Amino acid sequence: MSTLLIIAIGLGGASALVAGHVYLYRRLGRDLSRRRWPRVLVGSTIGSLALLALLSMILPRSAPQCGSGPLIVAGLMWVACVFYLIVCLLLADLARLLVRLARRSRAKRPEAEQGLLDRRQFLSRVVAGAAVAGTSGIAIYGVHSAVGEIATPEVTVPLARLPKALSGFRIALLCDLHLGPVLGRGFLREVVSRTLSLRPDLIAVAGDLADGPAEVRGPAVQDLARLQAPHGVFFVTGNHEYYFGVQAWLDLVRKLGLRVLANEHVYVGDGPAGSRFCLAGVHDASGGRFDPAFAADLPRALEGRQADEEVVLLAHQPCQIDEAARHGVGLQLSGHTHGGQLMPFGLLVVLNQPYLAGLHRHGQSWIYVSRGTGCWGPPMRVGAPPEITNVVLVSGRSET
Repeated sequence: MSTLLIIAIGLGGASALVAGHVYLYRRLGRDLSRRRWPRVLVGSTIGSLALLALLSMILPRSAPQCGSGPLIVAGLMWVACVFYLIVCLLLADLARLLVRLARRSRAKRPEAEQGLLDRRQFLSRVVAGAAVAGTSGIAIYGVHSAVGEIATPEVTVPLARLPKALSGFRIALLCDLHLGPVLGRGFLREVVSRTLSLRPDLIAVAGDLADGPAEVRGPAVQDLARLQAPHGVFFVTGNHEYYFGVQAWLDLVRKLGLRVLANEHVYVGDGPAGSRFCLAGVHDASGGRFDPAFAADLPRALEGRQADEEVVLLAHQPCQIDEAARHGVGLQLSGHTHGGQLMPFGLLVVLNQPYLAGLHRHGQSWIYVSRGTGCWGPPMRVGAPPEITNVVLVSGRSET
């Protein structure tokens, strides 16, 4: 079932990519010139870029040992540029359509038709040039945002059942590193140093560690062993762990010194009940589709926990908050959405996730959704800068 799902998603993505390139040819080739050779040149260029984009999306998953290098990075960058070119051109086409409809009521003289056609072609060229220039600017900004300085926002969360002795407890939240063909060991080395500089009491790594099997990407994650905190370093799976052999990844993560929370909980704090809180972790929401043994099971994770003890839950996907709220979880820490990564792509993300980014109240529970630390696909972030979140737990009820 999981293989069929992956194939279906892949075919859908490839079809959308091909359709996007056909649209680009129609707008940047056929509509911009009446002569044959410029259209052939534009068509050949767009066709070659389409092939490069398809390879950049297929190779990292089907042949990770080959899915790296400058051409793969260039292909992934082009995928993002296609997205923004299409957005810019569609907006321009919409504006032109509205103008055309407004003019339809006016009578046109036959002798003015040729001049009108010339003006339309000139306008098409201006719009196409503006779209290319705008996309280039977005790409430069997006790359700088993705690989530049990582934000470290501090988020304060009031928890009614948190013992006063633990008020001010600090959790560093990492997620969605996506180490692979674009981001490698050097990036992780910087992330680890930045995380340790926050001096957290506990570190949580909430899934999507790498894109590729453990035997290929393992060398890139070795610096995880440097992560240390007084109350430990914890890990839960994201959906990408299941694409590349989840058990091998869990074995490697444990070998590097991280405690995997596999539908289970631990207690944080010294002493008996009343001076501690419960830290729980569940498998990713999609885990059960790959293997029933890896289905998320929150009741099992909370089994044995006393009802009056506060619970902080690590769960990769924000959609897991509904069940968390029903089971009295005080705070859920999630990632998965990347904050949309490429604005306005976040408008699609919220179709299957309740929250895109930030701190939200969900019934009597809180949820914080990180924008993620790395990036998936193209090394670009637009309107969603990467972050290492410094979550501060305080004792007491929210005033809101």
